[in-house]
Amino acid sequence: MNTITTKDGTTIFYKDWGNGQPIVFSHGWPLSADDWDTQMLFFGQRGYRVIAHDRRGHGRSTQTWDGNDMDTYADDLAVLTEKLDLRNAIHVGHSTGGGEVARYIGRHGNKRVAMAVLISSVPPLMLKTDKNPGGLPMTVFDGLRTALAANRPQFYWDTTLPFYGYNRPGATISEGIRGHWWYQGMMGGMKAHYDCIKAFSETDFTEDLKKFEVPTLVMHGDDDQIVPIGASGLMSAKIVKNATLKVYPGYPHGMFTTHADEINADLLAFMRKSQQVAA
Repeated sequence: MNTITTKDGTTIFYKDWGNGQPIVFSHGWPLSADDWDTQMLFFGQRGYRVIAHDRRGHGRSTQTWDGNDMDTYADDLAVLTEKLDLRNAIHVGHSTGGGEVARYIGRHGNKRVAMAVLISSVPPLMLKTDKNPGGLPMTVFDGLRTALAANRPQFYWDTTLPFYGYNRPGATISEGIRGHWWYQGMMGGMKAHYDCIKAFSETDFTEDLKKFEVPTLVMHGDDDQIVPIGASGLMSAKIVKNATLKVYPGYPHGMFTTHADEINADLLAFMRKSQQVAA
């Protein structure tokens, strides 16, 4: 297994396939690098070097008791990029992973980054506040913590339905995709996953987004039941300088799995267009 060790001794597992310009994928909660396998195969076959890691407390990385916060996640990502000496990298984040990408750029700058992509991502802020009236109330996130602590296996299994829009009328349900999500979640640490709810819901990424200096694509489904588009994708696209926003009518939170062909094609088109402009 490929691993790196962070300053506090945490072991971070990662996949590193192929050659070419690097694409670094940051996964959502409570998943792992495996959630990106379809994208890694697609882009690896098209001449990119594809890298995805298991966030601390998730997947095959150390199940840490402490350090399950966005600053530490971003610093772990920085260690990975430095250890692998990744330059001119395309950073793609989904959900919590989008927050990780934003905080990474906010804390470590744009020098190693060529492009950024935020898919169904949590920035700028999920929590409802006086300054963020479109966010979700704290009771929503307290409910997630209560359900996780009471019966994590059942909670995760139930979450797969709204995550992929499988609770919508006429949806074609894949039990394999549901099982894959559940398995990834159950690989991770319960304490880390519990803490991560606070990290993805209460972290304000506004100042991080203002520091983006690279071509950025914001992709979001307008039927996202996990991270509603109004206080997330639409707002992020306004904050990031010259961001490109692509809204997918009726698509769910896990759209890069349920609609992989379209999302992959749009990602590839954005990457190639941005490379042509840079050239």
